[in-house]
Amino acid sequence: MARQGSGAMLASGGLGFPPQNLARVVVWEWLNEHGRWRPYSAAVCHHIENVLKEDARGSVVLGQVDVQLAPYVIDLQSMHQFRQDTGTMRPVRRNFYDPSSAPGKGIVWEWENDNSSWTPYDMDICITIQNAYEKQHPWLDLSSLGFCYLIYFSSMSQMNRQTQRKRRLRRRMDLAYPLTMGSIPKSQSWPVGASTGTPCSCPQCLLVNSTRAASNAILASQRRKLYPGAVRQSSTFAGAALWPAGTGTAAVAGGTAKGEGLRVPGGAFAPNQNVPGGVPLPGLNNLNQPGTQRGAGLGARATVPPGVPALPVKNLNGTGPVHPALAGMTGILMCAAGLPVCLTRAPKPILHPPPVSKSDIKPVPGVNGICRKTKKKHLKKSKTPEDVVRRYIQKVKNPPDEDCTICMERLVTSSGYEGVLSHRGIKPELVGKLGKCGHMYHLLCLLAMYNNGNKDGSLQCPTCKAIYGEKTGTQPPGKMEFHLIPHSLPGYTDSKTIRIVYDIPTGIQGPEHPNPGKKFTARGFPRHCYLPDNEKGRKVLKLLIVAWDRRLIFTIGTSNTTGESDTVVWNEIHHKTEFGSNLTGHGYPDPNYLDNVLAELLAQGVSEATLKD
Repeated sequence: MARQGSGAMLASGGLGFPPQNLARVVVWEWLNEHGRWRPYSAAVCHHIENVLKEDARGSVVLGQVDVQLAPYVIDLQSMHQFRQDTGTMRPVRRNFYDPSSAPGKGIVWEWENDNSSWTPYDMDICITIQNAYEKQHPWLDLSSLGFCYLIYFSSMSQMNRQTQRKRRLRRRMDLAYPLTMGSIPKSQSWPVGASTGTPCSCPQCLLVNSTRAASNAILASQRRKLYPGAVRQSSTFAGAALWPAGTGTAAVAGGTAKGEGLRVPGGAFAPNQNVPGGVPLPGLNNLNQPGTQRGAGLGARATVPPGVPALPVKNLNGTGPVHPALAGMTGILMCAAGLPVCLTRAPKPILHPPPVSKSDIKPVPGVNGICRKTKKKHLKKSKTPEDVVRRYIQKVKNPPDEDCTICMERLVTSSGYEGVLSHRGIKPELVGKLGKCGHMYHLLCLLAMYNNGNKDGSLQCPTCKAIYGEKTGTQPPGKMEFHLIPHSLPGYTDSKTIRIVYDIPTGIQGPEHPNPGKKFTARGFPRHCYLPDNEKGRKVLKLLIVAWDRRLIFTIGTSNTTGESDTVVWNEIHHKTEFGSNLTGHGYPDPNYLDNVLAELLAQGVSEATLKD
């Protein structure tokens, strides 16, 4: 997420460029599943810029500069990052920042993960932290950027304002990001101009087009080594390219006029295809269309005609004859017929344990029951909203001259909600102090906040997130089952496993949901989750049961993964849904998970004290 003015993109099909004669630092970024733009490293950005200068419509093999990015290729035509072993595609963008900011100086701010590795902040956050650091501020509040974190420079730590959990942070010097001056020539901007002809949109061609430029160069190099007599030892191919014409594909993604060839990363040269008018067809590379990666992945698994030799694939660690940038790919190599062939497959996460018979499933020791159901909205019977607010506050006769963080008016003046809620019988100048945390607000502001929420008889401080009363959520009706299975999780080999099964059907949204009366979807149910069967794991299970009863586990909203709205999504309490591996990050081993989920439950008002009630 770039700030306006420092990193705004121009709407020219994806390629932004700075104003004429104005120096800017270039940072390439990719969009993650949470809607955040994550920066590539400075070295990767230099590599992309170098490829961009040679061929603005080609492909960038990221593994050439960073071995950890071996499966990734950026398609400059569609401005998407393509992961070759899974078929996943993500948008990328070319962003600009001031040369005097952190990326221009090569300064990277990072926070420490649970596994003791370091992750860089988003670029706008990195710049904000560096600015505060240079001004010698003792601390920094990131709430203005949408994050509930405080940065303390004296201890070089980050603290979550909700959970009070701290992490280490560090300031690291790295390579400065590339600098550019002036604008990009129009001939290198996106998208490609219109042309005639009907492009092929079969799954094979979609996949071929997305990886054509990089694969031509890399596979040609490998074939020359493996079959010296098949291809002339020169900078051009003898005859057809590895991605030949006549396979249903009309043009190379980012190809040039006939006869010129296509310059690709790695220094090789691929002959061009026959393109009407010598211009690539727009829309040939349909990487923007939803579901393209699924169709492409399936289409790549074609059979090899009898007698056709295929390039060997020894392993996936880069030591075999296949280039590391293609080693993680789904084995897309060309046979003589020009069809993609699947020779390898990416490892898949182990989502479920081996089959378990009913006789092996046991109740969890110390936990009552094996199933919980919710049928309708559970709301605490309470008095009027005014009575709820008054229950948790003390009136302040002489409020301090500071802001009310709800309406942003001064506490010594009237509430910003004057005239909107004044009919409630509460004077707009009245100020109240919350009993536990002591934060002060206009009474009308607290009333407006309560009416805008779940109206369940509880109140949550907007500053420190302290909960007053019993917080409930908007989880739709469903069923939660839990039992013991005779298998062990990675990292807990001496324990059996607690399996939790959540099942929520589709239904109609209620008055507490975003669109009352509208249908909501429930994708991926039943969902299986796992905990180790030890003392702390059983404690977490008991608290999850409380959270389920309070309708806090799920809610209805927009999926960060698919972008679908009006669907059931997780609600800030993380679960482990991968059983015997941790390829997706949602499995074990994860030594800090149980402590983390306890902190997340506490932030929702679900603590050990609730088990004693």
